[in-house]
Amino acid sequence: QVQLVESGGGLVQAGGSLRVSCAASGRTFSSYNMGWFRQAPGKEREFVAALRQTGGNTYYGDSVKGRFTISRDNAKSTVYLQMNSLKPEDTAVYYCAASSIGSLGVVTSTRFYRYWGQGTQVTVSS
Repeated sequence: QVQLVESGGGLVQAGGSLRVSCAASGRTFSSYNMGWFRQAPGKEREFVAALRQTGGNTYYGDSVKGRFTISRDNAKSTVYLQMNSLKPEDTAVYYCAASSIGSLGVVTSTRFYRYWGQGTQVTVSS
């Protein structure tokens, strides 16, 4: 089992920046692929960003590409999502997710991930 805890959410004005974090425990953090998803009221959970353990390839949803950056610090067992140029439509609960190296599928799908954090609220005011 892997426990994931998000933090760093809050209120920010449009055009501002925010960094959310996801701390992992229970297993070797470096052995997992990591992803970020978000969910706004009345909407489906949306893929935001992912980082594969093997090769370190990154992936981003079209709506955040060029504005958000996913990274990890294995020494701290933490994955980050740096969010810049925030827009009101970025308002959502942001969830951290993890899957093992051998997981099959695409990183953009919620089905790819076995473990999920509790989420952290990000609100962007206009």
